[in-house]
Amino acid sequence: MANRSGNPHLALWIAATGLSQGEIARRVTALANVRGHRQVAPDATRIRRWIDGEGPRPPVPALLAEVVSEAAGQPLTPGDLGLTGTGVVLDSIQLPLLTEAAAQALAGWTQMDFINRRDTLKLALGAPLILAAERMLGGTARALNHDRKGFDADTVTALEEVTAFFTRADASKGGGLYRSAIVAQLDEVARRIQDGVPPKLKTRVFAATADLAALAGWVSHDAGRYGIAQRLWSYGTYAAGEAGQRDRGVEIVTRMSHQMIYLGHPTDALALLGLAAKKAALPATKALVASQTGRVHAALGDERAAETHLGAADELLADGLGDVPEWVAYFDAAEHAGARAVSARDLTGLDRGGRAASVHFEDALKLRKPGFDRVRVMDRVGLAAALLDEGEAEQGAAAALQALDDATRVDSTLVVSRLNTLLDAARPYKTAVVDEVHTRAKELAAARPTTIAA
Repeated sequence: MANRSGNPHLALWIAATGLSQGEIARRVTALANVRGHRQVAPDATRIRRWIDGEGPRPPVPALLAEVVSEAAGQPLTPGDLGLTGTGVVLDSIQLPLLTEAAAQALAGWTQMDFINRRDTLKLALGAPLILAAERMLGGTARALNHDRKGFDADTVTALEEVTAFFTRADASKGGGLYRSAIVAQLDEVARRIQDGVPPKLKTRVFAATADLAALAGWVSHDAGRYGIAQRLWSYGTYAAGEAGQRDRGVEIVTRMSHQMIYLGHPTDALALLGLAAKKAALPATKALVASQTGRVHAALGDERAAETHLGAADELLADGLGDVPEWVAYFDAAEHAGARAVSARDLTGLDRGGRAASVHFEDALKLRKPGFDRVRVMDRVGLAAALLDEGEAEQGAAAALQALDDATRVDSTLVVSRLNTLLDAARPYKTAVVDEVHTRAKELAAARPTTIAA
C-alpha cells in the first residue's frame, strides 16, 4: 500500500539525476540482471508507485540507491531515498541529506503537531538519538537548484525579526501563549525552503531557521511535547550546519541534553554532551557544554567529575568569552551559577564542605539580567527548596511565597514542574506558612498541569 504522504526524498533525488522515470527503471533492471536478480524488472509506472510511497522489497532499495548514486554523483543509502521499511517514516529522527527533502520532513512533523497527534512522534532514546545527533553535527546537506525562490532579502529580514520577538517573549513570560504561532512560522519556513533558497541568502536563511527551530523545540519541550521538541531541535542542528554555524548546532544539542536530564535519562544527556564537546569551538559554547556536563555528573552523584567540568566552565568565564553570538548570549555567569546551584542540590547527600545550594541560587538571582523572568522564577523556586532542605524553614517559606507570586505571571510548565521539588522540601515542616505554600503550589500546578503525553 502506498504511503499517503508519498516519498519526497526519492522524488527529489530522481529529479536531481535529470533522468526520466523510465530511464531509472531501465538502469535498475540492467543492474539487477548483472547482480543475478532477474525477477527485478520495474517500469516507469512502478517507479511512480515508489515515489507515491509504495515500499519496494529487497533487493530493490539497494539497487535503486546504487543507480541514483551514480547518476546524481553522490553516495546515497536506501535511507537517504526514504526507502527504510515501507517508505517515509516520520517517526524517525533521521533527516535526509537533501535540503528540500529535509524541509519536507520538517513540514510533516509540524503538521502532525497541528493535528495534535501526540502519540505519533515518539521520543528517541539511546543509540538512535546519539547517532542522529552525531550525523547532524557531522556535515551539511546537498541542495537541488530550483528556478523558484522561497526567499528574498525582505522575507529573510522579517523572519529574523519575528524570531527575535518570539525569543524575547519566551524568555520573559514563557512560550505557552506563542507556541502554536512559533511552530506555524517554522512550518511556513519549511515550505519556502522547498521552493528554493538563493545562494546569496543561504547563510542568513538557515541561520534564522536554526534559531527558530531551536526556539520551537524549546517551547514545545516547555509544553510537555517532548517528541516534537526533539525533532525540531534535530532540524535546528541540521539548519545550523547548512548555515556554516557548527557551534550553533552544538548549542541546540545542549538543549536536547537538557531534555534528557529533565526526563531522567542522564546517560543519554552525557553522550550528547560528549558529541557537543568534540565540536564546540567558541569559548561560550565550550563553557556552556562544560557547565551542563558538570550538572549531569552531579545528577549521577559523581562529585569529582561534576567539579572538574564545572570548574572548567568557571575558568572559561573568568578568562572572558570574547564576542558571544546572540543565540548563546543567555549563557553567562548567572546561568552557570544556576547550574552550580542545581548541582549542589543534587549532591547534597555527598556534601563535603562545598557551598550550600542556596548560596549558588542567590548568586544566580543577583546576576540575572532583565528580561529573563522565567529562569529567575525557577531560581527563586530553587532557592526556596534549598533553604527548606538546609533547615531554614522560615526563610524557605518566605522565599517560596515570593516565588509563587512570580510564577503566576509566567506561562511555563517547566516552572510548574519545579514546584515538585519545592513541595518535597516543604513536606517535613508542619507550620501555617508552610501549609500556605503547599496550598498555593498545588493550586498553581492544577491550573497549569505539567503532564502532557509526548
